Amino acid sequence: MDETPQWLSPAEQQAWRAFIRVHQQLSATLSRDLQAHSKLSGPDYEILVALTDVPEGRQRFQDLAKSVDWEQSRLSHHIARMCKRGLVGREECAEDGRAAYVVLTPAGREAIEAAAPKHVAAVRRLVIDALTPDELATLERISNRILDRLDNASP
Repeated sequence: MDETPQWLSPAEQQAWRAFIRVHQQLSATLSRDLQAHSKLSGPDYEILVALTDVPEGRQRFQDLAKSVDWEQSRLSHHIARMCKRGLVGREECAEDGRAAYVVLTPAGREAIEAAAPKHVAAVRRLVIDALTPDELATLERISNRILDRLDNASP
């Protein structure tokens, strides 16, 4: 059954469009900055961060896919490219022959350690320093509320 959409009011539309512009421009700016300073793409950085956040710098493939919220096929293709560049490796899982680990290599650790300070400085310059502590807390609350809705949304 088709439902008539409840169109956005002018104020809602203005807020939504501003949110989308911020998301798109911030992502593009941070990605360009990463590429220029570290030769890493935004997705490279995201995967390297996920691997540095876990002990031993390794995660099962399916756990990494969940932690970065990517489809298996996208992650598989991207990991293959990162393997060719020596940033990560693949290891078979001894406990489960069907599973594999994605492992941070020394070159990958070196790349993330070199990229992180400039990336954090860019995040601070573009976002953190633009907000008061109260605004930052509000941004966190709003973001978490939206993420809760997304986590509970039907596929």
